[in-house]
Amino acid sequence: MNRSVATGHWSCRTVTDRETFLLTGQQPGMGRRRYRVADTAQQLVGGFLLAGPFVVTEEVWVLAENMSWYHAVLVVGIVFAIGYGALYKADADRDVDTEAEVAGIPVRFVSLMCVAFGSVAILAVAFTAPDTFLVNGGILLDPTPMAVTLTTLKAITVGAIFSVVGAATADSVF
Repeated sequence: MNRSVATGHWSCRTVTDRETFLLTGQQPGMGRRRYRVADTAQQLVGGFLLAGPFVVTEEVWVLAENMSWYHAVLVVGIVFAIGYGALYKADADRDVDTEAEVAGIPVRFVSLMCVAFGSVAILAVAFTAPDTFLVNGGILLDPTPMAVTLTTLKAITVGAIFSVVGAATADSVF
């Protein structure tokens, strides 16, 4: 119950704040609404849209085969930096401090990373890209299951660079 109503004092500001919250779903002073499941759906659309062309491009798989483990770690760092920058630095209306968190990390950011890497992984498996390029295409000279898995993980990091751009853009625009 509103304290001003309980004490008999009426505050026009309290009514305005409630109307703002009811009409926009925002608490007063917040620049943007909180994270919702619909935000992940938007991220999925953008992530899959930009991941697709890179999953089915042979050059990505050749590049992945030539990458070492530290190149892959560097690319993962780049994906995280692009994602964080796109969500919280490029969008002045979004405040990382007002976001819902899990283990101190904003849920929106966790969702973005899952979409960025997950969309590439799902498409790679769905299109049988590892077998098509690494085994049947002859990119790997000795296509052991471990070599195929490690190269696929590196290809996923490359595709995630593009997927994160699409996912973050879709999340910010809609």
